[in-house]
Amino acid sequence: MNVWLAIALTAAGCYAVKLAGLLVPAGALERPLVRRLAGLLPVALLAALTAQQTFGAGQQVVLDARAAGLAAAGIALLLRAPFLLVVGAAVAVTAGVRALGG
Repeated sequence: MNVWLAIALTAAGCYAVKLAGLLVPAGALERPLVRRLAGLLPVALLAALTAQQTFGAGQQVVLDARAAGLAAAGIALLLRAPFLLVVGAAVAVTAGVRALGG
């Protein structure tokens, strides 16, 4: 029962946030600061999520095969590789490090 209550509250909260976004006046959204933040916020959130998933394990910070895969993806991005190749490099390096016991 608690799970369904949590799902219902989450759905209601998501709807309320979406409705609040629709009620914001257009003039407020055209401000330069708001436009700049709207462009940068998704990047910051994605970077934080990537860091947490790569270096976190419960309540600890770890450095394992995921970090090597992230490094490989970063190098592939610096070399301007296509996205599929970036993902493939990250997967291959992560799997290789794990196979070697890391």
